[in-house]
Amino acid sequence: MTITPTVEDLLRELSPQVLGTLVRRHGQFESCEDAVQEAVLAAALQWPGEGLPENPRGWLLTVATRRLVDQLRSDRARRERETATALEVPPEEVPDTDDTVVLLLLCCHPVLTPASQTALTLRAVGGLTTAEIARAFLVPEATMAARISRAKQRIRAAGSEFVLPAGEERQARLRVVLHVLYLIFNEGYTASSGSALERADLAREAIRLARAVQARLPEDDEVTGLLALMLLTHARRAARTTPAGDLVPLAEQDRGQWDGALIAEGMALVKAALAGPALGPYVLQAAIAATHADAAEAEETDWAQVHALYLILERIAPNPVVTLNRAIALAETAGPAAGLALLAALDGDTRMAGNHRLPAVRAHLLERTGDLAGAHEQYRQAAKATASLAERRYLEGRASRIRP
Repeated sequence: MTITPTVEDLLRELSPQVLGTLVRRHGQFESCEDAVQEAVLAAALQWPGEGLPENPRGWLLTVATRRLVDQLRSDRARRERETATALEVPPEEVPDTDDTVVLLLLCCHPVLTPASQTALTLRAVGGLTTAEIARAFLVPEATMAARISRAKQRIRAAGSEFVLPAGEERQARLRVVLHVLYLIFNEGYTASSGSALERADLAREAIRLARAVQARLPEDDEVTGLLALMLLTHARRAARTTPAGDLVPLAEQDRGQWDGALIAEGMALVKAALAGPALGPYVLQAAIAATHADAAEAEETDWAQVHALYLILERIAPNPVVTLNRAIALAETAGPAAGLALLAALDGDTRMAGNHRLPAVRAHLLERTGDLAGAHEQYRQAAKATASLAERRYLEGRASRIRP
């Protein structure tokens, strides 16, 4: 039976809460995660046809607990000390606490690589199957399954406790969580490869998780800034492609198609974050997105403000991509030659090696200067460098239109 969107959304929301409860009570993250996945599968098969139970969260916890009991019973070393009686939890005893943030911090444990943090977050907190995660990152399912399994084993070996860290440790771990959610959103908003420009499911999942973190930590300006950035960026989704799936650049988008509700929510969050004591990278990026959203037409964009924000961002979080984006803003305020001069500083940066955006931006600026031959060559280089078929079609189209 096909799972309905309502049931799917509910399961995505409830599964990390149930997993958090099991891990908090019994430890053994890997066994608990397997048990929750089995409970979610059972719900996906039963709920659409039989209707939602009176207490969906309690139903999931009860079924997951029973699955965990079955697993423990099959383990001879634990059979004597782990029994169904000790573990059974009736639905009415389900606590109201939501451990999603604690679970995120556990999945983003510093002993894991960024790739493993992302995969485990999507699996344990995002509710995606191993097959779905493998498809999103274009690796075989067996490879992704092994990566997730190793991540669980490393967390277990590290002896990490299921608690919300305090002070500096919490801030350090939280920065990793935000970075992982940022990576998930970016991959969803503009897929790094494949035929489609985006993976909307990943973008929506990143937003859902960012909302959960922001609800738990509303006083953290960077958390608020990241959520605002996601909302303001995702608001453009409907205008980013033609009906045929071809890319529409920001300057050419029909802004009437932008999601006004997401923009209003994002703007309010940006305002709140900017009122904080310090400007962090996500708050600054959200402010840049808000500046674009504030312009009814592309020609009304306050590029001087965008450039100023990128200058600040470049100082506090130096990154070649930030410099690349600043070059675009600089070209709008001081002319394409100034933007090209700034891009030249990135030519020797190994972090940009193979990145298609550098020749793509250079091609655009060369085209504006009238150097059509140079622009044509740069568009071709950019098209060859990207694994996204949607971006490749766009870049090849630009190249063909200005063929010298």
